[in-house]
Amino acid sequence: MLSQIIKNILSDPVLSLGFFAFYILLFSLPFSIFSTLKNKSSNLVKNLVIVANLFITLQLISRWVISSHFPISNLFESLCFLSWGLILVQLLLEREYQTPIISTLSIPLILLTLGFACFVLPEDLRTSSNLVPALRSSWLVMHVSVVMLSYASLIIGSCLSASVLLIDNNQPLQIRSNSVGIGGYKFSNLAPKDELLRPYQFSHLEKLDTLSYRSILVGFVLLTLGLVSGAVWANEAWGTWWSWDPKETWAFISWLFYAAYLHMRISKGWQGRKPALLAASGFFIILICYLGVNFWGVGLHSYGWIFS
Repeated sequence: MLSQIIKNILSDPVLSLGFFAFYILLFSLPFSIFSTLKNKSSNLVKNLVIVANLFITLQLISRWVISSHFPISNLFESLCFLSWGLILVQLLLEREYQTPIISTLSIPLILLTLGFACFVLPEDLRTSSNLVPALRSSWLVMHVSVVMLSYASLIIGSCLSASVLLIDNNQPLQIRSNSVGIGGYKFSNLAPKDELLRPYQFSHLEKLDTLSYRSILVGFVLLTLGLVSGAVWANEAWGTWWSWDPKETWAFISWLFYAAYLHMRISKGWQGRKPALLAASGFFIILICYLGVNFWGVGLHSYGWIFS
């Protein structure tokens, strides 16, 4: 049996490593849910997630070696890269605030993306192929990787905002935090100027809301860089900066949506759960931008599967 497993890994290391990562994450999910119910972070879940991400890293490296190009050129590769990015964002957020809610939200998302790539996609979309001339550019790594990382950050941020809507929804939410970080320091209006800075004790909901805001802010910056680099690449490949391709259009809609969220959050000073509601709905905007447009099989960015 062991020899058969080794034979399968050697015959298709990319898919086998994806299977390993998927089953490790699936094994960690019940422990993550149990930790959330007990409201206590689990080192076991964190370590399992790290091991799963190492397998995905090896999977991407193997695909890179086999295909001789950076592994983000088709739907299978981008889904695997998105899974890697989602875990990366999860681990970075857990460094800021130790709460099991982050892993409980992110692990099912990663299982969906990785499982869809490894179990649902047909064989022809999982197979590596030569790059079309337009993709044979150094902009491939810069543009697509930045956009995929922006998706990961925006998706996690939107899901955290959804958790803000569901947790203790009978309690009012007063947003006092900022983009500097959780537990930031502020001056008291009544204190003398020479008084030491006084720390605010933020509630659990405020900390989740701040994590969501910071994740979306980072994702928005990455999406902006992705749009700019994509425009430069489009001009180099197709002779035009912007062609209103469906993918370009929905990426711009996503950018406008999250720009509106940040404007309402920063400039207008929205309070309560209104910013969280707006941010949570952004999940569906990203879903359409990433998968919806591709599935229709139209435009220069389409992967050409389903309805094409």
